[in-house]
Amino acid sequence: MPFSEDDRVDSPVSLYAATKKSNELMAAAYSKLYSIPATGLRFFTVYGPMGRPDMAYFGFTEKLRRGDTIKIFNMGDCKRDFTYVDDIVEGVRRVMDGAPEVKIGVDGLPMAAHRVYNIGNSNPENLLIFVDTLQRVLVEEGVLPADFDFEAHKQLVPMQPGDVPVTYADTGALERDFGYKPATPLEDGLREFAKWYREFYGN
Repeated sequence: MPFSEDDRVDSPVSLYAATKKSNELMAAAYSKLYSIPATGLRFFTVYGPMGRPDMAYFGFTEKLRRGDTIKIFNMGDCKRDFTYVDDIVEGVRRVMDGAPEVKIGVDGLPMAAHRVYNIGNSNPENLLIFVDTLQRVLVEEGVLPADFDFEAHKQLVPMQPGDVPVTYADTGALERDFGYKPATPLEDGLREFAKWYREFYGN
């Protein structure tokens, strides 16, 4: 910890992770074969308005609104590097303006112009703190009623197969090459999500 782009990732614990690694390998191969500049981006737990409904914060909100029970994995003993969507977009914008240069190797052939960058908040948050913050801003922003009994709607369960206990982005390369470091606090980002959710879905 934290996870660096230079760490070996040859033993993925899930098919999801394996597809990410294979994508980077294919991009590197295409870059080498056809001199195509390519940059891979590793996003860390993106959240915010207009997000994916299958992500935890979105799914939790939907279930709580219906009065269902949410499952918190590994008995809540997990940490995630939650990264606000606007920070991701800004990172992508900056990286797009600086494609890697195709260079010639000592053998006289073009080298792979391929790089990989982490884009994460570099501040892992405990899952229970994340859930508590989410339910509080949902109440404060009017998505859930003020008297909502949160404790009655959560369940601590074991870890899912293929999951990891902690994610934590080392963004040193992004800061070095593009002068950028995501920094939106979790509460600010979840509040923006709650405001959007209330406006988009209504009460």
